Amino acid sequence: MHAPDEIALFVKADIYLAGEDPLHRWALPLRRKIEWGAGSLQVAPPEYVIVRKLEYFREGGSGKHVADIRAILAATDVDLTAIQPWIERLGLAREWAEARKA
Repeated sequence: MHAPDEIALFVKADIYLAGEDPLHRWALPLRRKIEWGAGSLQVAPPEYVIVRKLEYFREGGSGKHVADIRAILAATDVDLTAIQPWIERLGLAREWAEARKA
């Protein structure tokens, strides 16, 4: 239990382990450093997260991935020109269109 003057902060995060596939090799140098409390974290660029979530949406059909993508697009400056080649390369045009529906 927290004292009345304490605020609990809970954050849910997806974890992507660095691998050797081309998408990982592209995204790793683009990772971002963010300040977190007394330290910092390195996080995947939003463009990478979007492409991975599009893959997961294709594989499992879960609308959660679409909702996550829409939230990322609404909250973050995303380089859409960086995403497009990956969408084409990975055959994700249908999933991308679904995620971008209003």
